[in-house]
Amino acid sequence: MAAPYDAIADWYEDTFRPGQPTDLLEYDRVVPEVLGAGSGPCLEVGCGTGAHADRIRRLGWTPVGVDLSAGMLRRGRGRLAAARADAERLPVADASVPAVASIMVHTDMPGYPAVLREAARVLRPGGVLAHVGVHPCFCGGFADWSDRPNVLIRPGYADGHWTTESYTDRGIRDKIGASHWSRPEDCSRMVSWSAIDSPIEAIMIAWLGVLTSGANTP
Repeated sequence: MAAPYDAIADWYEDTFRPGQPTDLLEYDRVVPEVLGAGSGPCLEVGCGTGAHADRIRRLGWTPVGVDLSAGMLRRGRGRLAAARADAERLPVADASVPAVASIMVHTDMPGYPAVLREAARVLRPGGVLAHVGVHPCFCGGFADWSDRPNVLIRPGYADGHWTTESYTDRGIRDKIGASHWSRPEDCSRMVSWSAIDSPIEAIMIAWLGVLTSGANTP
């Protein structure tokens, strides 16, 4: 069964990524802050083409990944070892990895609480889950960045929904769509998940603001 990103995998790798400003969202700063240094495998859920593999590797981890899109995984060959799998049903043994990273993927995963429960299952006692995502007020279909550096937030932020609405036709969201929850909803989902009997020592969360350079990620 084809995944949504299969249809745009080549465009994403050949056109979209090369056209983005270098480290627009400051991943080189944020990923080390939330994941930290370590050793052993770090499982990246929704790894895509392996865009963050080198960042994870520089921290001492061995990046491994899962993604639903065979097309994205094909373009990521050589960047990390990865398998095609559903992040809600990870093909990974219980308590087997010391770290899980989720970087800019929660809007692609309507069942994200289930993904977090799977992360809890596969992490070793004392393991770390690192979540990195753009603050939802900046990346929903209601956020209009056509007059950068200003942003117009139209009605809709408080409504949880899935949409392909976007201010631009040169980004990802008009092609793939995105799930949106407000910041309180997102935090509530995190808190309700973390209340389960979990082996995780720390869940490190970073909500990124959007910088003023001209990216087309929404």
